[in-house]
Amino acid sequence: MSAVFLGVRHHSPACARLVERTVAELRPAQVLIEGPAEMNGRLDELLLGHELPIAVFSHYRDGQRAATSWAPLCDYSPEWVALRAGRAAGAQVRFIDLPAWHPAFAERTNRYADAEARYAEATERLCRQFAVDSPDALWDRLFEVEPDGGLAERLDAYFALVRGDAEADTGDRARESYMAAWVRAAVEAAGDRPVLVVTGGFHQPALRALTASGTGDLADREDGAGWERGADGWPVVPAPPDGAMAGSFLVPYSFRKLDAFAGYQSGMPSPGYYQQVWEAGPEAAADGLLRVVVERLRARKYPVSTSDLIAARSLADGLTALRGHPSPARIDVLDGLAGALITDDLDRPLPWTGRGTLTAGAHPAVVEMVAACGGDRTGRLHPETPAPPLVHDVAAQLAGLGLDGGPEATYRLDLTDATGLERSRVLHRLRVLGVPGQVRTAGPTHGVDPVFTERWEAQSVLGREAALVEAGAYGATLAEAAAVALTERTRSGTAEADGAAGALFDAVLCGMGGFSEQLLEELSSCVGELQATGPLGEILATALGLWRHDRVFGMARGPLLATVIDGATERLLWLLEGARGSSGVDFPRLRAVVAVRDAVLHAPELLSVTREVATGIARRIAEDPQAPVDVRGAAFGLARSLGRVPGSPGAYGDPARVASTVARAGADALGDWLAGLFALARDEVTGAVGDDGDGTDGAAESLIDVLDGLVSALSDEEFLLGLPALRQAFTFFPPRERDRIAARLLERRGVRGSSRSLLRTTADPLLIARARALEESVSRLLARYELDTAP
Repeated sequence: MSAVFLGVRHHSPACARLVERTVAELRPAQVLIEGPAEMNGRLDELLLGHELPIAVFSHYRDGQRAATSWAPLCDYSPEWVALRAGRAAGAQVRFIDLPAWHPAFAERTNRYADAEARYAEATERLCRQFAVDSPDALWDRLFEVEPDGGLAERLDAYFALVRGDAEADTGDRARESYMAAWVRAAVEAAGDRPVLVVTGGFHQPALRALTASGTGDLADREDGAGWERGADGWPVVPAPPDGAMAGSFLVPYSFRKLDAFAGYQSGMPSPGYYQQVWEAGPEAAADGLLRVVVERLRARKYPVSTSDLIAARSLADGLTALRGHPSPARIDVLDGLAGALITDDLDRPLPWTGRGTLTAGAHPAVVEMVAACGGDRTGRLHPETPAPPLVHDVAAQLAGLGLDGGPEATYRLDLTDATGLERSRVLHRLRVLGVPGQVRTAGPTHGVDPVFTERWEAQSVLGREAALVEAGAYGATLAEAAAVALTERTRSGTAEADGAAGALFDAVLCGMGGFSEQLLEELSSCVGELQATGPLGEILATALGLWRHDRVFGMARGPLLATVIDGATERLLWLLEGARGSSGVDFPRLRAVVAVRDAVLHAPELLSVTREVATGIARRIAEDPQAPVDVRGAAFGLARSLGRVPGSPGAYGDPARVASTVARAGADALGDWLAGLFALARDEVTGAVGDDGDGTDGAAESLIDVLDGLVSALSDEEFLLGLPALRQAFTFFPPRERDRIAARLLERRGVRGSSRSLLRTTADPLLIARARALEESVSRLLARYELDTAP
């Protein structure tokens, strides 16, 4: 006999019923299912007695790429029903799809991600023909609410139509060729008994065509390479390349992850609703949805009366009849609820008229309707389910360190104690792997934070079991898995540069000092590619702070961070010299210049850039009229800080000349230049610079006199325009230093009194300045019309 092909939609109750009925009628010798072929020797694991939904989680990692994939199954998944019913009927059941690590699944995290995007044109045409809003509503109209009679024929016609208008990509063609090889082998093995093939409907027409010849030979792939058979006559399951790490394990899944409104890519939306359809039928599911939505809204104090419920039910019944549905469809119930409960104007379409996640600002009733349809069920694995080695390693470590205190446990850890530090490292490794259970509420936030204790408090453990199994893709032990996860996080640092410094500090918190060579290689590579000075400065400041000051994590003066510090310093000097243009003050960029200064001054033995070279670069930037003004000020301060070498005449440059040149561009430019200077060298104003080394006193050439003269020479209008930038620049000074500046100004003018009189006003200085400008404007207007003469 030949094969019987059932094309299905994933997670469809109607298709699941058809599969169950077909198995009972055919009594096939073989049941072939779209699923990961590497699980064929472990199908008994799937039938241990789990609480669905669950998923087959697959992972792959080599030196070039890493991939993860899920094949989720719920009670009404046709694939699950085929597995369960086929076994019950005595058939041999096999998965026939390629392993998830195969390049055919590149960029695909969900095995059952339908090719709906590729046959969108056909479904849109059908939606117009049947006057429905979305492919989901079309599917309900054609299959879920219609009688089961003729369902197989309707499915065949539907998938032939949509596949006929769509082009399969290279990955789909490879998968279909491989699945066809399994079908031919099964037909040969079954003799005169039937073979049932259950796959996604998109693949069904191609599989039927690929196996139509009935020659018994394996079909050649389009590239001319055939699929090899093993000694048992079945296609060989491709093995991962040498050196690669790959595997598959069962994990608990949840309805939320299955829901299209939460971003799921495949099959039916609203899993909670369709679970009720599967268990009790569409009428009971409609009644249950009405009831649950009302209960949820009332729990949120949203007013819903009995008359509103009656109106929603009546509208749903009316829409069911008007649309010609033999029983209520999901969209009938949702539209009825929306019509009865929402009286406000909506600024966006109702979410079930399309597909995608809910957007911010959705109406409360809509939010609760979507949540009620989605359901909150979470699967649970049977206790005897095999788990990756990481799960056992974590359990042993938590027990050995007394960290398995239950869901209410709180821990206060002393980081100066060896046991406390090790407990902290274990909890941080779980954190970077995304395993829920504990959250840190207090502790050091950067490499030089003088905090030596941590507090960890219990959080929800929902999803902990699945997270641990999925984290097993990173390694067999907790330390190895955390190191690999941080390495991958750093590898993506060029796209999200702000996270690279955080990844470095997380590595320190996790205790990566002894075995994180690959992590540091990735971080060094990231440093060499970053284009943003701010994030790069954060990396340098973090690494340098740890190298100089750490006494808790064992990083001080060690060789571990030398490459990062050297690479970041050299890269920052290059980026700063090439910076061009914009007005205003970029504070992260100024902090990056500060980090460069500290590296050159305090870690010269780590750097390939000498102090003299860095000083020369800083001087060139300071004199470059094309450079951003704040960077010019910072570079001037950097050159003076680094050029403070005894016996080096003129190392400081002429602050009066440079400041005067900048001031010609306006008071706002002067304020930006000063902000850059003060970020690097506040002592230029306070006069606390000491001897130049060329016989002059740094205090004598303090910028205070220069700035006072420049500001005094500004017109009132220029001063008002530049005041915000000038005020921003002086925010770099702490109160004590601002007091010294005020005292110097009073002394310069020969005025006696408290310097605090210049630091405190009765109102906001900007408000006073605007009031003065307004008064002058009024005075000019009065003078213009000769109205300023006293009576």
